[in-house]
Amino acid sequence: MAALISEPFKFAALFFKSKDVVIFNGLIALGTVASQTAYNIFAFECPCSARRNYLYGLAAIGVPALAFFIIGVILNRNTWDLVSECRIRKFRKMSGAAAFALMGSIVGRAVVAPVTWAVISLLRGEAYVCALSEFVDPLSLEDFPPTHQGLNVMARFPCKDVPTELQRFWGEIERRLKYESQLLGWLIVALLSVMVFLLQCMKGCCCSPLGYQQEAYWSSYRSNEQALFQRTADAHAKFHAAKSVKNFFGFVALEKEENELLAGCQEAKSVIPSLEWNRITGVYLYRENGGTPLYSRLNKWSNYKTESNLEAIDKDMEMLC
Repeated sequence: MAALISEPFKFAALFFKSKDVVIFNGLIALGTVASQTAYNIFAFECPCSARRNYLYGLAAIGVPALAFFIIGVILNRNTWDLVSECRIRKFRKMSGAAAFALMGSIVGRAVVAPVTWAVISLLRGEAYVCALSEFVDPLSLEDFPPTHQGLNVMARFPCKDVPTELQRFWGEIERRLKYESQLLGWLIVALLSVMVFLLQCMKGCCCSPLGYQQEAYWSSYRSNEQALFQRTADAHAKFHAAKSVKNFFGFVALEKEENELLAGCQEAKSVIPSLEWNRITGVYLYRENGGTPLYSRLNKWSNYKTESNLEAIDKDMEMLC
């Protein structure tokens, strides 16, 4: 019975692990939709003033999108790989293909939230209606009183702060502007869908030397390597810190779990030289060594280290790939 219960959970875990990028992007998009909806309900307030509506409406769409993009770039690990590449190797070995692949990865991840924000804003239409209501031509509205024409009058329509005889025109103005807003939003969705499809085709046919199965394996390898590296680095840092604290005080106060963890770290290196850190840090593209796949800088370093090929380490670890 326990096996029958555990099997679906194992399957689900494997499925989500293999689809981690898609699910991560989906969660970002859902979070952005929730944030945008909350903003429209609790914070959006059109100023209903000529020359202010336009700025406020565009800011409501563009400023959060820009902020999400910057945050996405900052939180992307590849951004800091690029910074490290600049600091350590001054881009000496970075090719155009490597730069394109890296920037594509950074931008591709970073645009999920801002594009979602902009598209949902356009599909809802409130910000667009606020921004462009003052530019609606009164002459295009049937029987619109000529005495009430002007930017100041049209700008007050989103707040319905207009004379009673003009309020009947608000429905038509709102429908017209929401039509334009939603049409623009769907056009953006269609354009981005086509672009993503073409880029994936280019990546699979022209840019990537790997087949679909090996590409999936490479993605799984990098995910596992990063998780294991981070956990091991945390344990090593704690082990190193414990030695320093013990040398200072003569003892170190550890929890039971920490004692058990550090007991297995007795053969750990006490200090890892900066040169070794630099060798495994930076931008990397897939390469092979005599037919052996090298999936990361750490994998490449380990391969050469196992072969005790110190000359190759000094020569090749300075290369991008």
